[in-house]
Amino acid sequence: MSFPVHRPRRLRQNEALRSLVRETQVSLSGLVQPLFVCPGKDLVRPISSMPGIAQMSVDRIVEECRELRDCGIENVILFGIPAEKDATGSSAVLDDGIVPTAVRAIKTALPEMIVWCDVCLCEYTDHGHCGILRGPEIDNDATLPRLQAMALACAKAGADVVAPSDMMDGRVGAIRSTLDLAGMHQTVLVSYAAKYCSGFYGPFREAAESAPKFGDRRSYQMDPANTDEALREVALDLAEGADIVMVKPALSYLDIIRRVKDRFDVPIAAYNVSGEYAMVKAAAQNGWLDGDRVMKEVLLSIARAGASIILTYHAKEYARLSRG
Repeated sequence: MSFPVHRPRRLRQNEALRSLVRETQVSLSGLVQPLFVCPGKDLVRPISSMPGIAQMSVDRIVEECRELRDCGIENVILFGIPAEKDATGSSAVLDDGIVPTAVRAIKTALPEMIVWCDVCLCEYTDHGHCGILRGPEIDNDATLPRLQAMALACAKAGADVVAPSDMMDGRVGAIRSTLDLAGMHQTVLVSYAAKYCSGFYGPFREAAESAPKFGDRRSYQMDPANTDEALREVALDLAEGADIVMVKPALSYLDIIRRVKDRFDVPIAAYNVSGEYAMVKAAAQNGWLDGDRVMKEVLLSIARAGASIILTYHAKEYARLSRG
């Protein structure tokens, strides 16, 4: 009786051997937990479309960060829900605004926590768009000073990372120059370089109270059909001073993550966005799939595509499962 020369199943026969030869790992140090900060005290407001995620007041955000740290999650990204909004997002640039206040509280309580700040006006404008309006259009160049001031306020509060997600042209260079002129040379700049105009953002817009009041974001976020354009966007942001580049969303854009990884020798982040999270949670709640198993598979696929950093609402639960 003849036998195969090669028996790949030998290395699959138990978990110890499978772990020994596993090619891709999801590292806790590479996971970033998004958090939504709101005004008030001792407030936790669950988000209906994102089970397990909530808006939290600053004091509860600090508690959440302590739990995340104890689970092994070292990075958080903050999104602010201000008390008041206006046409120009003026509260986004305040030194005592909701996000800078949260940054200072976190860094005081947990100085080792790496705090990222999303830099975008959509949560702060009463119209829900990511920039300053001129009539019904977004005025790209008029928006840049507001983004520069927002990033600077976050950096001055102690943020380790600023992450512009607005997709305005030239914003990376403008923010980098502003930070450097202010002596904030060590502040890391993570660019949402390839951010697509996606249908997967719906739950986030509930969480951040940032849905556009009119129109959509197709004139500034990328067309889902385009891949070469993503490489051009990444190249521009790196030339302007980005330290890390991000692809968003992740699951429908794994090919983009891989193309960026293959082309550029820089750290690649990917955002496992709210809609991707909500789909897993809804299917699991209905008993249609094993939520924990699928969540792990989703994160593994993003890492396998080439992302070494994953922003995901699953970070805390993944850490708890990983630690038993």
